[in-house]
Amino acid sequence: MIVRTWHGCVPLKHAAGFHAHLLQTGVEHALSIAGNLGAEFRQETQGEYAHFFLASYWENIDAVKAFAGDDYHVAVTYPDDEQFGLISDPYVFQHEISSIVPIV
Repeated sequence: MIVRTWHGCVPLKHAAGFHAHLLQTGVEHALSIAGNLGAEFRQETQGEYAHFFLASYWENIDAVKAFAGDDYHVAVTYPDDEQFGLISDPYVFQHEISSIVPIV
C-alpha cells in the first residue's frame, strides 16, 4: 500500500472555504480513482495561516499515477485553488507502508 502526502496553507480568512473546496476537489477526485483506499486530512492553525495536510492511500503506484499522472511527485492542484490564496508545496511524497495504525 502507498500513502501519498500533501501540504498546503491558506490565509485564515479563507480556511473554511478552502476546507470545503479541498473536500470537493482533491478528496473527491482521489476517492473516484480505482485503486484508492481512502483519504483523510488534518487542519492546523499557525499564525495567520490554516495549514492542510492530506494523506491518500493507494493500492499501488499505478493507482497513484492514475490520479496524478506520470509526474506523480508533483502536487495535483485545481484551477479554483488560487481564489483561496493557496500556498501549495510543489511536491508530494509517496511512501510504501504495510498497514495503517491509528495513533491514540
